[in-house]
Amino acid sequence: MSGVPLAVVMVTLFPTLPLRAEGPEEAAGNEARALAALLEPIRERHGLPALAGAIVTAEGPIAVGAVGLRRAGDGPAVSLDDRFHLGSCTKAMTATLLATFVEEGVISWQTTLAEALPDLARVMHPDYRSATLEQLLAHRAGFSGETAAPGLSLLAMKASSASLTAQRTDYLRRVLAEAPASRPGTTFEYSNRGYIVAGAIAERLGKAPWEDLMRRRLFEPLGMSSGGFGPMASPGRADQPWPHLVREGITLPIPPGPGADNPLMIGPAGTVHASMADWARFVACHLRAGEGRPALLAPETFATLHARPGDGNYAFGWGFHERSWGGGTVLNHAGSNTMNYAVVWMAPRRRFAVLAATNQAGDAGPKACDEASSALIQYYMENHAGK
Repeated sequence: MSGVPLAVVMVTLFPTLPLRAEGPEEAAGNEARALAALLEPIRERHGLPALAGAIVTAEGPIAVGAVGLRRAGDGPAVSLDDRFHLGSCTKAMTATLLATFVEEGVISWQTTLAEALPDLARVMHPDYRSATLEQLLAHRAGFSGETAAPGLSLLAMKASSASLTAQRTDYLRRVLAEAPASRPGTTFEYSNRGYIVAGAIAERLGKAPWEDLMRRRLFEPLGMSSGGFGPMASPGRADQPWPHLVREGITLPIPPGPGADNPLMIGPAGTVHASMADWARFVACHLRAGEGRPALLAPETFATLHARPGDGNYAFGWGFHERSWGGGTVLNHAGSNTMNYAVVWMAPRRRFAVLAATNQAGDAGPKACDEASSALIQYYMENHAGK
């Protein structure tokens, strides 16, 4: 979740769009230049290698901008098509994936872990057996905030040569045998574990790895051709942004490879990367909420995914907040693997959203992305709202 409340937008005024008629390519170029003018001062102020942003409506991305370098120091420059790591913003995608199975009737939001994982019911701690899929996706199934499994470190996960599905099954056996951190249904505790379990349930329902299901059920129907998992760049190349760490004031590019992301095994909790435009296509699908094409899910299913829980502020990969610029309730999520950072703010009532991402986390990444989000919100209000 985002560390800055984004209660108001910045008051700096930005240039409006030209009033004369434009062709689609010229309009997109003008939007990209306008967003670059917004983003570059923020990137410089926080010392980030790169910063990207997008404005989204129910029709899709209407403006995308990207500034800075794929790799600090010697570049090359980022492009509008470059991919950024979404971290825990993946969680809304995993919840949406599970919703496709709910619509098919092979599982329900009230299905228990014992029913969804019958082969593991005997090793499952008794308190987990009655936890539901809905509780799992609302961080109320009792799982702790620790990502590693008992007897299995993140480093060991990276070193495993087993298939991702086999790794997730082993992970389930370990975390389900452990006593819950709290009794399911009683306490909110943000948990990557819960989403890894949810992804493993999807694998059993779809009889395929979570990654393949994501491609077939989300990326391909929505036209997200850049969607992928793990580090963005190819080994030994700067063909996409590299992640960065800051040590004693020095920005360190992290080469593509195992050290450039968390273990792929934890994918359902946060390993997706995508271009800003493709991420926007996923968010636009949620803004359409079953109206128009591609719909992906029925309106009533989106209504469930977007419903604020009665006793909390998180469900199905979204946090809920009240913001005047959004006309009331807005949905938000942020994600980081400690080397990248991304955030989305979605205003369903006003049918728009803003996205921001950078290839550095630490203290600067979240601050810069929230400043960028504020600037993008105001830009939308001044140039697009009501048009």
